[in-house]
Amino acid sequence: MNLFKGLFICFSVNAFADTEVQQTINLAVSNATSGSASQLGIRLNQGANAYFNRVNSQGGIDGRAIKLEQLDDGYEPYKTLKNTQQFLERDDIFAFFNYVGTPTAHAVIKQIKNSGIPFLMPFTGAEFLRVPVLDNVYHLRASYYQEAEQQINYLVGSKNIKDIGLLIQADEFGISVEKGYLMALESRGLKPTVTTRYRRNTNDVALALSILKEKNVQAIAFVGTYEPFAQLINSAHQQNFKPFFTTVSFVSSHELFQRLTQKSDVLVTEVMPDPNTCEEDICIQFIEDMKSQGIENFDQILFEGYLNAFVFAEVAKQCDAILTRSCFLEKLANFEHKQKGLSISFKNNNHQGLSSIFLNFPPLSPKN
Repeated sequence: MNLFKGLFICFSVNAFADTEVQQTINLAVSNATSGSASQLGIRLNQGANAYFNRVNSQGGIDGRAIKLEQLDDGYEPYKTLKNTQQFLERDDIFAFFNYVGTPTAHAVIKQIKNSGIPFLMPFTGAEFLRVPVLDNVYHLRASYYQEAEQQINYLVGSKNIKDIGLLIQADEFGISVEKGYLMALESRGLKPTVTTRYRRNTNDVALALSILKEKNVQAIAFVGTYEPFAQLINSAHQQNFKPFFTTVSFVSSHELFQRLTQKSDVLVTEVMPDPNTCEEDICIQFIEDMKSQGIENFDQILFEGYLNAFVFAEVAKQCDAILTRSCFLEKLANFEHKQKGLSISFKNNNHQGLSSIFLNFPPLSPKN
């Protein structure tokens, strides 16, 4: 695509969205439904579709159904870029929605920023999507910096652990969370004992584990996906190396915990409440809707997709019969949902809707 063609596409898409009415409200989704992070995309989409099915069965948004236009990127940035360019060539996409991952978002953020098309609720806590604030980018989940702070606070404050090693996915995701860990450690007068790295979309953690074991660290702060993290924990246990393990919500505690073969000391910070124990009306409704879709196992990923869809639909309804991007973004900036334990409102300084962090441990993992 040459420059002039790209400019024409962005202009025509934006103009069309604000002057004509489509029969459906199409949301463009590029996320992983195959590969090592596939369950993140699959379950995020399942959660969103459950809520949109509810809305569509009740007449949609002023008679218009909401539809996810899904493409698989396998958690590979070049595929995300290809998918996003494909969406940009269409004239019927209202917003980008449910993208998964930091390296994937990093690959497309310039095109999305220039397009002016809303980029809504990406599954990442990366700081570059929050600061500086981008007019068309909004997040529901808390940031990786907030998660990293809570993990280091727990390790140092509650467990009195100061000898901490880092194992970082070698890409923008790793860089983003690593900065959070470094800031949290520095604020306590600490530095990592050692920093190791591994390649995205692999389980190639053996060398890093040998380095961390040689340093005999008390804890390992990990950045990556659930499969290599499970491999790391299980392999360490087999080698009689038993540090405390911690990581951010992207790993998905649900997916990780079911892959652990031994009792291990593990902390996963989550940015959504556990829908199995949440007593809010939206949580109860979520479980009912998931069961109606034939899904019986509930986790934070499904619930996050559901909440993403809830926020989108509630904001879209406020634009009455004329749903345009400009109206949607204006209403989203002022959106508030207040329930005890789950209050959503978007901050002006980062366009982030939630800030709660939840500490999640495996069933057999000691918490004290």
